[in-house]
Amino acid sequence: MSDSNRSMEDILAEAKKINDRNRKTSKTRLLKRIIMVITGAIIMAIGLEQFLVPNNILDGGIVGISIIVSHLSGLPLGLFIFLLNIPFFFLGYKQIGKTFALSTALGITTLSIATVLLHPIEPVTNDLLLSTVFGGIVLGTGVGIVIRYGGSLDGTEIMAILFNKNSPFSVGEIIMFFNLIIFAIAGFVFTWEQAMYSVLAYFIAYKTIDVVIQGLDESKSVYIISEEYEEIGRAIMDRLGRGVTYLIGEGAYTGDRKKVIFTVITRLEESKLTTIVEELDDHAFLAIGNIAEVRGGRFKKKDIH
Repeated sequence: MSDSNRSMEDILAEAKKINDRNRKTSKTRLLKRIIMVITGAIIMAIGLEQFLVPNNILDGGIVGISIIVSHLSGLPLGLFIFLLNIPFFFLGYKQIGKTFALSTALGITTLSIATVLLHPIEPVTNDLLLSTVFGGIVLGTGVGIVIRYGGSLDGTEIMAILFNKNSPFSVGEIIMFFNLIIFAIAGFVFTWEQAMYSVLAYFIAYKTIDVVIQGLDESKSVYIISEEYEEIGRAIMDRLGRGVTYLIGEGAYTGDRKKVIFTVITRLEESKLTTIVEELDDHAFLAIGNIAEVRGGRFKKKDIH
């Protein structure tokens, strides 16, 4: 009986340790998410108040509308960013999820406060082209960080997701249509030159968001079908330092069973991998696709022999 009790006590103690560890990990992740959402919102505020807004250049979405209304009314930009996003916060809470909605609320609140605090500070530059390029980059960096950590800084995305459920248009098409209307309004409120700069700033920010979310070291999945699969697989491991998995494939037409090489590489390694495959089998079938995220497994690069 005593051995049995001791064994149960050990099991309960081990279970408690695991729960404590999981709780600590969960708290660390939550703290990291909060810090990164706040950081991203502040960076976006810098892009707005130090580059775009002083030069009458707009962002898209609810922020773009807020800039126009703030300009016409003379009231603080942060006030309109906060008020106009409130309905979308509640929609997001009900339709998309509690975590996303709370992260969005934190981001938008931080953005609103930061724009008010930064407004009295002189802009970095009054040159329209420099403001457009660097404003777009800074703004896109901030938005990308917030999206990467599960939030949003503009209710337009939430609106587009909800409209998408009952319309034939994609989320991207709805957002694009909405932004075209905003930039057209900007042409009348400011000038058409400012509206064109706004479109350019939006495009730069959009591309920057992709880079921040996916990273410069973007991952790619690779499938290779070749009779020389062993040599190619060995070369990938030795010359690229990447792990290789052999999948069993079967041709639908011929019924032949083949080995398919599967591996994951970075964007910078794509050219070298293509060279390896062409050297060993210039008739090999090679398919390379983008991957948004890689987790787990043994993706870490090994030493190259």
